Amino acid sequence: MLPSDEQEDRQKVTFKLSASLKANLKIRAAELRVDIQDAVADAMSEWKVAPHKEVPQVDTAGAPPFATWLTEASTSQFKSECSERGIPYVQGLAQAVTLWLAAHPSPRHHPLERTTRRLIICNQKGGVGKTAVTAGLGGVFAEDAELARIAGGAFPGEAELARLAERLEDKEPGIEADDSYEAPQLRVLLVDYDPQGHLTKQLGVKQLPASGPSLAKFMSRQTTGDIHDLIVPVEDERFGGRLDLLPSCSDAFLLDVMISTARNRQATLEHALEPLEAHYDVIIIDCPPSLGMAMDAAIYYGRERDGEREGDSGILIVVQAEDSSADAYTMLVEQIDDGMTDWRITTTYLGLVVNLFDARDGHVVTSSLSEWHALGEPRVIGVIPRRKEQREAARARRPLLAYDPSCAQSRVMRQIVKEIS
Repeated sequence: MLPSDEQEDRQKVTFKLSASLKANLKIRAAELRVDIQDAVADAMSEWKVAPHKEVPQVDTAGAPPFATWLTEASTSQFKSECSERGIPYVQGLAQAVTLWLAAHPSPRHHPLERTTRRLIICNQKGGVGKTAVTAGLGGVFAEDAELARIAGGAFPGEAELARLAERLEDKEPGIEADDSYEAPQLRVLLVDYDPQGHLTKQLGVKQLPASGPSLAKFMSRQTTGDIHDLIVPVEDERFGGRLDLLPSCSDAFLLDVMISTARNRQATLEHALEPLEAHYDVIIIDCPPSLGMAMDAAIYYGRERDGEREGDSGILIVVQAEDSSADAYTMLVEQIDDGMTDWRITTTYLGLVVNLFDARDGHVVTSSLSEWHALGEPRVIGVIPRRKEQREAARARRPLLAYDPSCAQSRVMRQIVKEIS
């Protein structure tokens, strides 16, 4: 870090830096609790002394402007060094940032025995709350451990969840937190796979333009480039730079047509997202209410891979305690089981989440919840009460855990993650 007298002499300098490098720089600086301008200054200093043969060439084509604050002396020295090496200073900065990221790994990262977990959140019936569950679970996986502890952690188990679901009051006083709960603090990517874009909108992000690159175009190989450039960070102190979003695009309405001629169309989602997996511990897919080829690709992506521990990845089905949800569940299970047979794969049912439960709705609802429990497998791993906080969070364009981390719905989300971890 620069001395205090040099910090006062800084001036705004504009370079160019790819969106992916900028995002990674911002996240790493937040994780290391350093200012971005200090990180850039350190990066340039470390780049100047690095052996030339260890300095990578970086693709800077189409990089957008990037502004930071540097001293005039350090900027002049850096540009002079770039000139001596015969490279544009834009390339020099990209190299410096790349080296700095490699030399300053995330403090949250540790070698994992498991591969990137892939969670497929689905039900072909719309309106059951898949998007709310996707955003909620993503927030839990990424949540800061200390902030989670302050917020109250999770409930002790299924019995407590059932008692919560049956309470008629708006508040749930007297429920104690689970002292054994520890927030995972993982790097999480939320993928809005639904062309309606509810997840994207709920998180306050704009949908990708239909004329530009998108997940659907990467799946159908209609675009080239780096899919990292589509990623948008979900900004909130609670997530510490660990939660990202791949926004939706309306072109996904045509996804079945776009991938229909692909040689292995069930593998198209995996082909598109594979370059991202090294950057995340968990990837969560918010699926559209559909039983088409797009759903086939999601089922295949969530399969158990060679060497992967059972239950690390798989299918999580969101339902409601009502009859039409049960009908949709049956059709979805048939598609999943057929896919496992056709593709000779194993896909784990991680469980059922019963969403928007309120015992005040009467016998149909309470008896339906009992029927979901009676299934046995997949088992019910969470009962999320119908409360106002999730609707308010969506209206505020904020993740539930950022909007109200202590509410009943947030605490049940933590319980679900505990059940599948």
